[in-house]
Amino acid sequence: MTANRNLLRMKYVRVIAALAERTGSSLDAALDRFYKSNTYALMRDGVSDLHCMRIPYLVDEILSE
Repeated sequence: MTANRNLLRMKYVRVIAALAERTGSSLDAALDRFYKSNTYALMRDGVSDLHCMRIPYLVDEILSE
């Protein structure tokens, strides 16, 4: 099952904001880190059901990469 593109984009925004807050970095730095992550690639390509996971879990995944 694939996620609705608009809902997925809104999730990206929340993940990026949470990533910036957790790391104390700027939104630009968090955006760059998010788009270079494997987690983003998996979400974008619909390879896994990561789009169903909670924001803190996704931030943890990105930080563990």
